[in-house]
Amino acid sequence: MWFLSKVLPCVALVSARHVLSPRNETGLSKLTLSGPASLPMDATLPLNPALASFSIETAFFEEYIGNQTIPNNLSRSLFENLKERTGVPAEVRIGGITADSTFWDPNQEAALYNFIDSTGALRNTTLGPQFWNSVKLLPEGTKIVMTLDLESLNYTGALDMAEAAWMGLGSSQISRFEIGNEPDQYSLNLNAQKYTAAWEPWTVNISKALGINYPEFQVGATAIDPLWPYNTPQADAQFDCVSALAAGANDGHTVTTCSEHTYQYSVCDPTRAAVATLTNLVNHTRLAQYLDLWQPRIHSVRAQLGPDAFVIGEFNSVSCSGRANVSNTFGQAMWLLDTTLYAASINVSRMYVHQGGPLALQSSTQLNHGGLSLYNLWYPVDNQNGPIQVFPSYSAYLFVTEAIGHSRSLRLSNIFPGRQANGSSVTTAGGDPSAGQISVYGFWDENSASILDYPTKLALLNLEIYNHTDSYPRPNITIDISAYLPKKTQKIMVKRLTSPGADVLSANVTTWAGQTFASGVAEGHIVEEKVYNGQVILEASSAALVYW
Repeated sequence: MWFLSKVLPCVALVSARHVLSPRNETGLSKLTLSGPASLPMDATLPLNPALASFSIETAFFEEYIGNQTIPNNLSRSLFENLKERTGVPAEVRIGGITADSTFWDPNQEAALYNFIDSTGALRNTTLGPQFWNSVKLLPEGTKIVMTLDLESLNYTGALDMAEAAWMGLGSSQISRFEIGNEPDQYSLNLNAQKYTAAWEPWTVNISKALGINYPEFQVGATAIDPLWPYNTPQADAQFDCVSALAAGANDGHTVTTCSEHTYQYSVCDPTRAAVATLTNLVNHTRLAQYLDLWQPRIHSVRAQLGPDAFVIGEFNSVSCSGRANVSNTFGQAMWLLDTTLYAASINVSRMYVHQGGPLALQSSTQLNHGGLSLYNLWYPVDNQNGPIQVFPSYSAYLFVTEAIGHSRSLRLSNIFPGRQANGSSVTTAGGDPSAGQISVYGFWDENSASILDYPTKLALLNLEIYNHTDSYPRPNITIDISAYLPKKTQKIMVKRLTSPGADVLSANVTTWAGQTFASGVAEGHIVEEKVYNGQVILEASSAALVYW
């Protein structure tokens, strides 16, 4: 039986496995990882090399990628950097709320046309044949998830777009189709049964029209967070991937993956905006408890569709386009790194960080209006929210892709604070004395010489907030990883992700392994430190990739 609890007074694994030394009332001076060093029981299957992927709002796609005449070279460079580290491009989902008001016009000369009304609201988007040439500007081999319109309940329109994409990109580039964006938010008041009644026959008929005889569709794309406890009549009645599958969404054998969306905080209304702060965002306990809500669904979907089947097809820090001085900071880079790795540790196959802009149709009470979103990893064009620039968050994806590297046999586990006996994350109440400030992940390679007796890499994260405006010395912690090293005298290499503080907004002073990426390409020399005593000093608001 699958069982999970957000907060449960069960035995915490942290106290037995690790030794911690207090620095003062609020922090730790040293953490000694006690092992065992062998592959944990809760370790993932081999990580998907496209773990760190993207969702780009349909209406903003050309702004991000450009077109054949004027390609966006900043975006192209930033995508290529990630491919270089894994050998596999990040996947790109073309979707978001505007996908449900996007139409196909085979006679349109422009790649993409947005109709904006007299109030400045973007009402609909039309794609023409040149759009597929824009998509082809992405790195060679990029797989596309194409979202089709469901909300209009216009099957012909969805079929037209699917046929155009299939012809324009080909079966080798389209990873899968998604029909509908966040259908649990439609004014149609869909439930799982009503959704499936439309969605399932559409997938069967589109597959027949395109000559597809294998599963090619992504179900779900829902937005509402799971209720807790998960095994109640109210939770069972929620519209999500699991309930859609139970209603028969895969009766035609067309489903290959399930997607749900996660936004931990929001500025869609004043009540939620009040708690969307940097301090709340950058904390392992909070993000782990949030993502743990999906564990029962992940378990169910993987059992039905396969181990690589559950994806978070759209996510970011703060919904309705982010929050200034929260989503555009180095603090979000730390959050993005921990969120991506923790989600992977609970068997989310791929994470698609969303890029777009504020949209009037999202919320009448939202904080943001116009321009590009504050949570974007970069601005590919000048806009009312700022000039062309790269934000610190981009560096988190550099860390993730470099940690995965070219291995196709790398398995992951969160070894600190670790898991409770029931599978949920160890919380402060459950025995994490760092209060969510420290997070450590181990990577085991099935093809390494040590097999699975020792990890080959560790990711060390110090999420303690330190702002560059703070007047006191920057705190740090020493993490003793000796128990995870195959030799007592093992030389280890360290690459660091750092910035002057969590509140920093600039990629010019954000470094990954000593290099900055503000121009889209690496500047400066790679810095790799050598450590011989198994002890890594980690400053507040920084992370390190350790390998040997």
